[in-house]
Amino acid sequence: MAKYLISFPDGAMTFPDEDLPDVAAAVRAVRAAATEAGVWVFSAGLLTQVPSVVATDGTVTDGPYPEGKEHLGGFAVVEVASRAEALAWAARIAEACRCAQEVFELLPDRSA
Repeated sequence: MAKYLISFPDGAMTFPDEDLPDVAAAVRAVRAAATEAGVWVFSAGLLTQVPSVVATDGTVTDGPYPEGKEHLGGFAVVEVASRAEALAWAARIAEACRCAQEVFELLPDRSA
């Protein structure tokens, strides 16, 4: 089993304010289905904010890396048997959130 990060950029969820209850219900339904399937690990939305970058020497600067164009808006982590299964869950999340999702396989935990 591998873990996958499914994410979207800040500002990607664009829909009328009155649709928020429906979107929230759809997202909760996908999370419940993934939990019931035993693949849900964790998820979170992120507040819109300017990130802080902490350098290797401990220096802190406000703002993303200069080459960064987008901030992360939210993410979910699922643990599934294949990339195809991760993409299927990402499709369900994309439909619920009404925005495209990026899928990344996480490096395996070699300490376990």
